[in-house]
Amino acid sequence: MTETTSSASAMECWILTHDIAAFGGMTGFEVQALGVAEALNVTPVVKRVKPCAPYSWLAPWGPAAPAEGIAPPWPDLLIASGRQSIPYARMIRRRSGGRTFVVVLQDPRVSPRQFDLVWAPAHDRLQGANVLSTLTSPHRLTREKLAAEARRIEPLVGHLPRPRVAVLLGGTNAVYTFSEDAARRIGAQLAGLVDHHQAGLMVTPSRRTGEAQAHIIAEHLAGKSAFIWDGTGENPYFGMLGQADAIVVTCDSVNMVGEAASTGKPVYVIELEGGSPKFRRFLDAMYAHGAARPFVGQLESWEYEPLNATHEIADAILRGMAARRKR
Repeated sequence: MTETTSSASAMECWILTHDIAAFGGMTGFEVQALGVAEALNVTPVVKRVKPCAPYSWLAPWGPAAPAEGIAPPWPDLLIASGRQSIPYARMIRRRSGGRTFVVVLQDPRVSPRQFDLVWAPAHDRLQGANVLSTLTSPHRLTREKLAAEARRIEPLVGHLPRPRVAVLLGGTNAVYTFSEDAARRIGAQLAGLVDHHQAGLMVTPSRRTGEAQAHIIAEHLAGKSAFIWDGTGENPYFGMLGQADAIVVTCDSVNMVGEAASTGKPVYVIELEGGSPKFRRFLDAMYAHGAARPFVGQLESWEYEPLNATHEIADAILRGMAARRKR
């Protein structure tokens, strides 16, 4: 990073997101912010707002509702993410007299000029003098964490031959469909990796995969060198990334594809039915960078520069805060 994180560790940092139980959404907002804070070596205070109507209806454009815990003394750094957090981010920047460095993760849907730094994924095409765009999203993965998790799951997967392939299965979402026909195709291709490449498979379905789809894939891999997580105990997802020589991941999650590409290992993307212009731009950019290739049932070996948006964002924050101190 451009500045030692030891100087950043003394600053007070808030992470501001909305209450997921009240508004739904993704825990990914908070996870991304936590990843940036950890890259800065700061211990953040996490605050989750729950504005009532009509304030919640007017977000992100309207004013901030009174909220317990959102009061002076203001922090040195605020990392906000999620539509309901945006009015508070504006308010804190204004009421702190600009002393709080305000960072927004994801497109705030209002002018980026109202904040000190805005990060948005490149496929959003958000522009501005203080906008940072990267191919992938921030996360909490580090080499140390992957190594530790790889050691933790060694008793589960240590018997598998190499190359070991992590298989990360998402599922149907707003733009993609993971059908039973797709599961049959994917199951046959994964079985082929075992038969033709002598690979060992580490498979983790998600809640969106679907019981029928997961069962179909398990049937194709029955009796083969494959470990399939059954959903009990701690999720071995990170450990699989650490153990893997290559990674196969469905296309429906920008975060999963991006986390896979942070490892520097070959990433194969299973393209499902459906899609959207944003997802298409993201996948094409990953292919162009060389981090990923479409999965066609074969294994190859290649190298690329690992993608780490977390450190890029943390660097940008440190540079911005240093420039403010000089002013």
